Amino acid sequence: MSEWVSYYRSEGPEEEEEDEQQEEGAEAVADYRFSGRDSLIFLVDASKAMFEPDGDGVTPFDMTIQCIRNVYTSKIISSDRDLLSVVFYGTEKNKNSADFKHVYVLQELDNPGAKRVLELDHYRGDDGRALFHETFGHNADYSLGEALWACSNLFSDVRVRLSHKRIMLFTNEDDPHANDSAKAKLARTRAGDLRDTGIILDLMHLKKPGGFDISLFYRDIVNIAEDEDLGIQPEESGKLEHLMKKVRAKEAKKRALARLNLYLNKDLALSVGVYNLVQKAYKPYPVKLYRETNEPVKTKTRMFNGKTGSLLLPSDTKRAQTYGNRQIVMEKEETEELKRFDSPGLFLIGFKPLSMLKQHHHIKPSQFIYPEESIVSGSTTLFNALLMKCLEKEVMALCRYTARRNTPPRFVALVPQEEEVDEEKAQIAPPGFHIIFLPYADDKRNVDFTEKVPASREQVDKMKEIIQKLRFKYRTDSFENPVLQQHFRNLEALALDLMEPEQAEDLTMPKAKEMDRRLGNLVEEFKQLVYPPDYNPDGKAVKRKQASDAQTEKRPKVEVSEDKLRSHVQKGTLGKLTVPVLKDACRLYGLKGGGKKQELMDALTEYFSEH
Repeated sequence: MSEWVSYYRSEGPEEEEEDEQQEEGAEAVADYRFSGRDSLIFLVDASKAMFEPDGDGVTPFDMTIQCIRNVYTSKIISSDRDLLSVVFYGTEKNKNSADFKHVYVLQELDNPGAKRVLELDHYRGDDGRALFHETFGHNADYSLGEALWACSNLFSDVRVRLSHKRIMLFTNEDDPHANDSAKAKLARTRAGDLRDTGIILDLMHLKKPGGFDISLFYRDIVNIAEDEDLGIQPEESGKLEHLMKKVRAKEAKKRALARLNLYLNKDLALSVGVYNLVQKAYKPYPVKLYRETNEPVKTKTRMFNGKTGSLLLPSDTKRAQTYGNRQIVMEKEETEELKRFDSPGLFLIGFKPLSMLKQHHHIKPSQFIYPEESIVSGSTTLFNALLMKCLEKEVMALCRYTARRNTPPRFVALVPQEEEVDEEKAQIAPPGFHIIFLPYADDKRNVDFTEKVPASREQVDKMKEIIQKLRFKYRTDSFENPVLQQHFRNLEALALDLMEPEQAEDLTMPKAKEMDRRLGNLVEEFKQLVYPPDYNPDGKAVKRKQASDAQTEKRPKVEVSEDKLRSHVQKGTLGKLTVPVLKDACRLYGLKGGGKKQELMDALTEYFSEH
């Protein structure tokens, strides 16, 4: 069924997104708010205090603009369909749909792009500070409530469906309306309205002389996402790195891959969200443009009759699979039915000790499940009870897992994970289950290992010393893919008209000098123990020719006899043989079967049918 493997996958990202939205609508009605695009508004305080430099000569405003610019460039690469906006408050001039004073919408909610990044660059540094003062000016008589109202209007004016709405407020003023209770009350009211409409308001507070006191005003204003802790407020940011860390933690997507039911038996189920913890990063697909206008072109595929040249409609075609020298023809409805093995969900089979899960069972990155209270009430309580019992008894739950309607089922192990917190009681690892994909019997291989000369105890001990010297604490987030990083830097340089792209540092390259310093003479000592005295690593190995080589004719090695091949052809089980065996058989009988397995099988089937 190799021809139908691609049938389980969508043709492109647009269709995949469409399918996801359809399935979410059908499977979980309560999931309406999760489909759509993410949107983010940067609300920036433009009062004079934001333009006062610190000891290093960096202003809070300059640090904020640099932070927003970094988010823009990362969004262009990772998720260019998201909507971003920049709004200033505390300016002399105003520009917004409601005509509020001292609120200036620099950029409406739209996709990030090179022009927007270049516009932000105008307001960086000393020249940018002067340009901002000249273009917008400063005025302390602003109303934060009206600024929040203007942001709410931006969300309302967008015609596309939005999933996550978030405002990030950048300021170094901890009590903006200390002398005006009416404005303070309006700000609290507007913040409450945002909370009621599902808009998240995050405070990105910056360093100020004397410290930033959240309790004076912003504790009543800020409203955060359901899965974040109200009691934990990060420290004020004095450096760009600290500010970027806070922003990244907030702006990252928390969208579930799927929302499914975990069935403990026929009558008992709880709902869970499935999350991808690791996802491979690829270079974006190139977009084909029409050479005359540079507009994107859309490709269409049409099928024609090879003999008559007439156009074929989808209803005119069928799918077939060759089995036992016979074509099995299927209707489109039948192939669609083949894809549906089971309804989506996790179905509990039983429990096994954690010790039975081996490292060589790993075949793909794991996923993570967390309870979804919005779909089935009481899911969190039942989920926690199951998690605590699995941790207590050190067992894993075995399940049958069907992610979507049109995907084949997989056997998985649910491995429990306990919650971990640091010294400040901030969560490091969430409580939940890792979904470990288990191999089928077909995935396992028996590898014949050739016996080598065993190492002596002295050689083993010397290698242990070397390994001990070269040990270091490995962190996956410390190493970026150098090929991807350079690719995106090249694109950024072209889009922003830079003279030359910034060179990406290849952190995967071994630090040879540091390794040599740590090892000292250990490498030479190991070489003396392992290699003979006259060994030259740069010299080429000379292969000895045997006298019999010239006389014997090289014949293909066939592991299967003619009778067995004939039997396989008659039973239609040639597919059980490997490609190398089929190739050797084709060479033995002088057949041209091509490189694909099906072609080799067809050639052998035709040969044995005639002989």
